[in-house]
Amino acid sequence: MIQRWIYRGVWSKGQQEAGIQALQESEQALRLVEQGELMTAAAFIWRNSLFLYYETMEREIAPDEVAGAAMPFLTDWPGQAEPRKWIRMIDVFHFNEPASKEHWLRKQPVEKRAGRVAQLKPEMMSSYIYYHYQLQEERAFPGEKYEIIAMHENLLFGYQEFPKVMEPPVVPGRLSTKGTPENWADSRMDLHFQPWEDDGYLYFKQIEPVFAYYIGDLNPSLVQHKENES
Repeated sequence: MIQRWIYRGVWSKGQQEAGIQALQESEQALRLVEQGELMTAAAFIWRNSLFLYYETMEREIAPDEVAGAAMPFLTDWPGQAEPRKWIRMIDVFHFNEPASKEHWLRKQPVEKRAGRVAQLKPEMMSSYIYYHYQLQEERAFPGEKYEIIAMHENLLFGYQEFPKVMEPPVVPGRLSTKGTPENWADSRMDLHFQPWEDDGYLYFKQIEPVFAYYIGDLNPSLVQHKENES
């Protein structure tokens, strides 16, 4: 079963450039995709943060297997007895989710894999989760198949693919209620976000990619074999 993972690390002061270079030169993520252990792997940077997004095919894979080369350049997170370089971000919204490997394989070429970030007002975090979980599990309206939004504290990180793929979810929704506003604007998402300090813009902005790999780009014969099995 495909699982989706999103992690955040923070660069130690003055170590971002060296860390990015080490990450790109190591090709750890590339090898895992080539070996068929990851379907997709991508990394993005914003300010002093490093974001990892990846999809495991069979076994759970720790972030240090995907981006271990960056770890000497990352600071430790407090809060646990054992030092840790990565915080797993909480999945707070997705329109679709993997039902099987065959379901999750990309059927058309992906032109761009993108990361984006936004910051919520701390007092609006629970409201944001409430509205989005309701929308997600009521299947209130359709959206991008591969979009996902994750949260750490009040920071949101979103992963997207372009061109956008729009198709109904295969996995049934987990709610039988009908609480999502018929007019999504009534949820007042404009009141949930912190304005960007440089220009006052609300919502998400795209951030800089470090790498992005997909199994079908590197090993199309493996993808074709799995499609023939379905």
